[in-house]
Amino acid sequence: MRDAQHIPVLLKEAITGLNIKPSGIYIDCTMGEAGHASEILKRLTAGGHLYCFEQDLDVIPLGRDRLTKIGANFTIIPENFVNLRTKMKELGVGQVDGVLYDLGVSSFHFDTAERGFSYHADSSLDMRMDRRQKVSAYDIVNNYTYDQLKDIFFRYGEERFSAQIARRIISTREKEPIATTAELADIVLKSVPSYVRRRDSHPAKKVFQALRIAVNNELENLEVSLNDSITLLGKGGRTVVISFHSLEDRIVKQIYRNYTEPAIPKDLPVREKDIIRKYRLVNRRVIVPTEMEISVNRRARSAKMRILEKL
Repeated sequence: MRDAQHIPVLLKEAITGLNIKPSGIYIDCTMGEAGHASEILKRLTAGGHLYCFEQDLDVIPLGRDRLTKIGANFTIIPENFVNLRTKMKELGVGQVDGVLYDLGVSSFHFDTAERGFSYHADSSLDMRMDRRQKVSAYDIVNNYTYDQLKDIFFRYGEERFSAQIARRIISTREKEPIATTAELADIVLKSVPSYVRRRDSHPAKKVFQALRIAVNNELENLEVSLNDSITLLGKGGRTVVISFHSLEDRIVKQIYRNYTEPAIPKDLPVREKDIIRKYRLVNRRVIVPTEMEISVNRRARSAKMRILEKL
């Protein structure tokens, strides 16, 4: 059951970063409860339009209700943002003025215990952001091989004890399926050394993150969608990305670098001033929440924001 209030992260910075034109066309790739989307819509006139991607059918009514109170010039697309290019083409949108990504898990998912995203509440192993898809965390935990599990925990969770955790999962599920978040969290606890169990953060944190990323194909989808969004930008258009862990931020940083620092063969006599750049970084240094924001919303503490602009 969910009772926490939704607080959008880096809201002021994201809106400022988008540099919104009242008659512009904008895309919120992760609408959720429309915290960021509502602020974008407030700044648009009747000539502007906001397109919102949201793959979770359960949260769409919350976002729609919030936006409807502001205006009617918005369209909700019940799809994963990996389909951005296809859906925009279907809608006849060839160019946009701004795109926003607020990555990671929303408050809605963390606070809705039965969705299985949190190790703090006992629930079924699900972790699907889009419950229309077939593969859940249960399927991965109970059907993937030792090597596959170890790779997921190490690659997506940067978990040092991925081998021990994967090995215990295999031995446990041989007796009976691992069905709940509490069972999985307990397996992780028993798999790591005692000094890890004594730390402030729960030892299952990285494993749950890794499973969530694998279930929802998050990193691969981000890479495809972010590249597509950048190619949709019109002159002066911006892409703003808020990420919450190093793997996401690394992808964003690299993609932005590919567009702002074109590769030039070393043997070519090209001077810096002769290079024609089509994109620029709006902020050279990554933008992070203030201490005040973190004190109000602890989920903001790991957020990082990067902004790219088409010249």
